[in-house]
Amino acid sequence: MELVNRFFQAPKSSFFLFGPRGTGKSTIVRTLFPEAKIIDLLNSEMMRTLIARPERLGEILLGNGKETIFVIDEVQKIPDLLPEIHRLQEENRNWRFILTGSSARKLKRQGVNLLAGRAISRSLHPFLAGELGKKFCLSTALKLGMIPVVRTSQEPEEVLRTYVALYIREEVQYEGLTRNIGNFSRFLEAISFSHASILNLANVARECQVERKTVSNFVQIIEDLLLAFRLPVFSKKAKREATVHEKFYLFDPGVFRLLRQIGPLDQTSEIDGMALEGLVAQHLRACLEYRCQEERLYYWRTRSGVEVDFVIYGGESFFAIEVKNSSKVFPNDLRSLKTFKEDYPQAQTYLLYRGKERLKMGDINCMPVDEFLLALKPFDKCFLND
Repeated sequence: MELVNRFFQAPKSSFFLFGPRGTGKSTIVRTLFPEAKIIDLLNSEMMRTLIARPERLGEILLGNGKETIFVIDEVQKIPDLLPEIHRLQEENRNWRFILTGSSARKLKRQGVNLLAGRAISRSLHPFLAGELGKKFCLSTALKLGMIPVVRTSQEPEEVLRTYVALYIREEVQYEGLTRNIGNFSRFLEAISFSHASILNLANVARECQVERKTVSNFVQIIEDLLLAFRLPVFSKKAKREATVHEKFYLFDPGVFRLLRQIGPLDQTSEIDGMALEGLVAQHLRACLEYRCQEERLYYWRTRSGVEVDFVIYGGESFFAIEVKNSSKVFPNDLRSLKTFKEDYPQAQTYLLYRGKERLKMGDINCMPVDEFLLALKPFDKCFLND
């Protein structure tokens, strides 16, 4: 695959750039900052040097000419570098640091705040349809996902098969996040059944035969490794009482399909529908984070079980979006959006489906899901404009 122009825009100051392994963090910082001095903590010699003496970072940077932009790749491997980076920033106000990482877990525990607000946090997500343009294929995205290291490979199926194994070995086991890899492996399979669903920790614990507290810790681990995220329920003032439980998503539909074991009673259409909803969730979440505006992503569900997959709210934006894995739109598909519209008449409503035509059914815009994903542009004034 040719080089893809990403939607990510770098801040003008120092920043952390987090993202799952394989999303292209190193590639994008090298592209955006070709003049930067790179400190790669995947380099064993460099890592040994800085683990032993973090203060040597200053010596290394000062001994490399007139560079003022420095990239510290995989900074989470040596959290003790953060106080040294803070000191160097204080002493060299024109220096700019870009700190990349695939996990915020150790940094949360050992000192991100030591940079005293001098470095903001940004995320890099898997490919978006709009980044791929004509190369985007919905069926391929649902099968292989959108992780750059997978999609740019000559053997994407094989790379995808090894992706989770690499995380277990290199991230979980190496970092000592859990002592029992067998329990964690069973958890990964069990949690895949919660994708695009309300998260019930007790059910997951029962499925993988570990304690609920352990499952809660495992969920936190995969969130810290940026492999999963949760959506809160939209609960602004309304006539109906909403549920309080969060909805859970794995970060990529290819990873979801890899983990999700298909049983004899499973229907392919149901799994396809969950993968499709996850793909839309991934796109909306990435667009909102890239925009850095006031909009936030939610879902909506009443205690009586009426649910809207996604709600975008904040600033001047208010959208309700329902996703259907079908090639036609039936009247019953519109029920939840109509109910939402009764409570929130100011919201714009969209139904995304697998058909080919745009339809207008009352106040509801029905749109082919692939067309919708391709049209998402984070930096348009309103990225959901038709």
